[in-house]
Amino acid sequence: MSATAVTPRADLLGTPVPASAATRTVNLSPNMHSINVVAGDTIRFVNGSGEFGWSFDVSPLVQVFDLNQVAPSGALGHPLRVYVAPNPLYSERAQFNDHDRRDTRLPTVIR
Repeated sequence: MSATAVTPRADLLGTPVPASAATRTVNLSPNMHSINVVAGDTIRFVNGSGEFGWSFDVSPLVQVFDLNQVAPSGALGHPLRVYVAPNPLYSERAQFNDHDRRDTRLPTVIR
């Protein structure tokens, strides 16, 4: 993150979950610098000393953060950026980009 970036509050970044609840596993390595996730993903992170689970039920305002903010102490040892893509199932942006939708609002009457 840049020097001017604001660090998001931890409560906006998701919730810890049991590793067994994960639907995806990521093996952490020292040369890993970033990971891409979709909002709503539940991931099991594994390294040489253990594992932890995280559900990325993030605020829609969060697009990137350092996994060290939510990982157990000592789990990483280096910065690891998480890039969060919006979930297309719940994204208002997906709705606004759908050109097949008709505008169902009532027309404005000018008097």
